[in-house]
Amino acid sequence: MSDKNFIYLLSIVIGIISGLIGVVLKNAVHLVEFLLKTGISHVHDYLYFIYPAVGIFLVVVIAKLLIRDKVGHGIPIMLYAISKGNGNIGKKDMWASIISAGITVGFGGSVGLEGPTVATSGAISSNIGQLLRLDYKKKKLLIGAAASGALAGIFNAPIAAIVFAVEVIMLDLTITSLIPLLLSSASAAVVSRLLLSNDYLFHFKGIDAFEVKDVFFYVLLGLFTGMLSVLFTNTYFFTDKWLKKIDSAYFRAIIGGIAVGAMIFVFPQLYGEGYGTINALIADDPVKALSAFNIVDITDQAVLGFILLLSLPILKAFAASLTLNSGGVGGIFAPTLFIGSTGGYMFGQILTSLGLDNVSRSNFTLVGMAGAMAGILQAPLTAIFLIAEITGGYTLFLPLMVTAVIAFMFAKYFTPYSVYTKQLGQGGQLITHHKDRAVLTLMNLSKEIEKNFLTVNAFDKLGDLVQIVSRSSRNLFPVVDEENVFLGVVNLNDVREIMFDREKYDTLYVHELMTPAPAFIFETDTMEQVMRKFDQSGAWNLPVITDDSKYIGFVSKSKLFSAYRKLLRDFYEEGD
Repeated sequence: MSDKNFIYLLSIVIGIISGLIGVVLKNAVHLVEFLLKTGISHVHDYLYFIYPAVGIFLVVVIAKLLIRDKVGHGIPIMLYAISKGNGNIGKKDMWASIISAGITVGFGGSVGLEGPTVATSGAISSNIGQLLRLDYKKKKLLIGAAASGALAGIFNAPIAAIVFAVEVIMLDLTITSLIPLLLSSASAAVVSRLLLSNDYLFHFKGIDAFEVKDVFFYVLLGLFTGMLSVLFTNTYFFTDKWLKKIDSAYFRAIIGGIAVGAMIFVFPQLYGEGYGTINALIADDPVKALSAFNIVDITDQAVLGFILLLSLPILKAFAASLTLNSGGVGGIFAPTLFIGSTGGYMFGQILTSLGLDNVSRSNFTLVGMAGAMAGILQAPLTAIFLIAEITGGYTLFLPLMVTAVIAFMFAKYFTPYSVYTKQLGQGGQLITHHKDRAVLTLMNLSKEIEKNFLTVNAFDKLGDLVQIVSRSSRNLFPVVDEENVFLGVVNLNDVREIMFDREKYDTLYVHELMTPAPAFIFETDTMEQVMRKFDQSGAWNLPVITDDSKYIGFVSKSKLFSAYRKLLRDFYEEGD
């Protein structure tokens, strides 16, 4: 079997595995919810206070005692493996996310299962690649195939799943990558349909026709969902910063879990993924969406119902952020769709209250989901194709494009990185579709440092320098003090004329001969920063120092270019 056909076969296997993982995780969560809610209806409402805290606390205990490591939040694990991990994901990630997420969501954690499903599938595909000793390109391709398979199985949307792998997992769209993605997506979708039959996430009978005169409203919807996207992203990082002030992971889990439980007690719609509420709004049935409120009876109270429904996207942002940052494990896909659907429906409701009775609230609900996805996940193409595909046609394609693009641009302006990419992006460790930057991300500064330069002390004499020069094959000599702090550099070309003047051997000191470096490279610099410093200084060699100015070695521009060309050839040339 050729390498190409072998990868195709692996893609089918990974697609089947991804579809099975999605089905198993979904049913495991339903089982946990069933066990928690059966036979205790007389106190069930009040148990909402403690269910999320118990679930998050159990996840923290499992992470501490069984996994003995922090469980990552799905997709960032895959992005890091592709960017800096040579395509390798740990063995524990093949089961850690699926167990932790099942407990978190089953006990009411206000997050989704899509991220953990993608992470688990990606971890399995990576470990298959490691077992078979595949190279980086093939492992990256298998991880992308796992991501597309997982999304195809969950949403029954294989085309959107392929777009997701290209847009979010950052695969290059070539014939070499496209066919494995197609095979994996199709395989996962078939498995999902066989096992779940017609039990789809979203239920609706038909789509109202789109009218061109409503385009302006979809522009406004894009701005509105863009604002909700910025709100969610900022809420996520605010709660993360706030909860990190609590040193104890167990105490953090209890505090965050009780806060989530309090919100769920008042707003049961926030329990778990929230797809029931989404489907009620798609069906334009706000009474069903709001029927579970515990504190007040909203029957015949239109204004109160309007206010409560309007608060759901904001509360979901806080509930999901608290769940994840207090120790729970889950994905932000479901919260994103919840925020978009509730926000979109309320936008349509506002238009209706203004006398525009002919607008479709169901359409605004669906398109609102695309807007939130485009803004929060910063994946506009995935958002457009996912909603178009789950609705069974392209009736809403134009409004989807308008809303998604505007929401994406708005969110990107205020939050350059998504929840998935912020940590990697700020550290310069995120693979992008820009090939120059992607190759720089793959390069490792520590591997390019040359340490065979002989150092000299600032108070060494010329005679001492001549002795050191005689033992070196380099033209540069870093000058350091007694504590190895870098002070400057002596260039052999600058001292060649006086090297044989013995009268100066004992009267001329190194610090009189050295020159300052044109720039410094810190060991924590990204490769993009390193190349920028070379461009700005015009130097061919630059010293590498620690944050406290201790000398490490030199980096050569010519060596960097050689490494760059090799990576470009290895990772971006098309295979046979």
